[in-house]
Amino acid sequence: MKTTASTPDYSRHPCFNAEVKGKFGRVHLPVAPKCNIQCNYCNRKYDCVNESRPGVTSTILSPEQALVYMDKVLTAEPRISVAGIAGPGDPFANANETLGTMQLLRRHYPDLILCLSSNGLGLTPHVDEVADIGVSHVTVTVNGIDPEVTKNIYSFVRDGKIIYRGLQAAELLLARQMAAIEKLKSRGVTVKINFITIPGINDHHAEATAETMAKMGVDLFNCMAMLPNADTPFADVVEPTKATMNALRNGCERHLPQMRHCKRCRADAVGLLGNDRSGEMAGCLNACATMPATPPKVRPYVAVASMEGMLVNQHLGETTKFLIYGKEDNGYTLVEERKAPPVGGGIGRWEALTRLLYDCRAVIVSDMGESPREVFKRAGIDPITMSGFIEAGLEAVYTGKNLAPLKRRAKKSCGSGACLGTGTGCG
Repeated sequence: MKTTASTPDYSRHPCFNAEVKGKFGRVHLPVAPKCNIQCNYCNRKYDCVNESRPGVTSTILSPEQALVYMDKVLTAEPRISVAGIAGPGDPFANANETLGTMQLLRRHYPDLILCLSSNGLGLTPHVDEVADIGVSHVTVTVNGIDPEVTKNIYSFVRDGKIIYRGLQAAELLLARQMAAIEKLKSRGVTVKINFITIPGINDHHAEATAETMAKMGVDLFNCMAMLPNADTPFADVVEPTKATMNALRNGCERHLPQMRHCKRCRADAVGLLGNDRSGEMAGCLNACATMPATPPKVRPYVAVASMEGMLVNQHLGETTKFLIYGKEDNGYTLVEERKAPPVGGGIGRWEALTRLLYDCRAVIVSDMGESPREVFKRAGIDPITMSGFIEAGLEAVYTGKNLAPLKRRAKKSCGSGACLGTGTGCG
């Protein structure tokens, strides 16, 4: 599906602009079930249609299912202006699903505002892709800027296969959050901070956190009252009063604008902030979750790496853009150019490329290593290495002709053949 790039109207984001909360709505797409930290106030086990809190969803969607659900949501509620991912786990503990969904939404709905909410632990390596996709708003939950305070909030923090607890966990999480916020702002992303206020734990620490976030260029601060949840370490902590929260927000407002209209939304929230329709849409959500979760078998396009648009003459590891071609009755047409993720980064770059080229049946380059070749195959994209004219490669792909005369022998490492040998991880 060809779309035209456009600039979404960010004033239509009801969470970041209270003046439009009754005019425009949001949908949270529950594609991220796994989490990489365990907060002492979080319980994701329960799902009641009358329960509105983070971490709750009726079901989980794949990126392709989320796109179908998005179509149905916009039909039912055309005032939706924002699509976000806020769990039920953390988006970047589910990076492939999260970024794959964002890619699909951006190409099918170029005017849609895209939004993510994360604890920040695994965010930094993906910031460039987030910004390149056009995710304009990111929320990071930062419950304090002193690890001696926040060490009491988390049961554990998991970094890869290593689990940290106590002060080590708090220090690691804070360092990752600060790095992520700094990088997000360097890429021009609007950043909101969620601060979960826990009486007796970090309620005295809200203004200091807001002050530090202001110095980092954060745009909005959301001082939220913790909602006690059963079967959690903080189940017996009393929810802070409205008077307490108003006082804290007034203090934080000396440093940053405050979000005072937060509804503590579910991970499958849909509708206006004051009129959530997640219960009404639950049947539709569950129906979409039963659909085949695999990408469509018919992929209309082919991606080509070329320096001048005539020959296939760029190595996968060094190409900065892809030419996207489609077939028409009178031949092959250049549909668009897509900017490739920055070179380097190893397997993370190859996975990002599969998301970028999700609607392509093949990728044609002058050469590539075995690692990206396997990643493309798993994603259902045929990896083709060849030399010669682009049109010859396109004809072979679309007609099923023998590619053998065009194909290059795969190289085992950088520095030979068409690769310029910069060692950027193309094998």
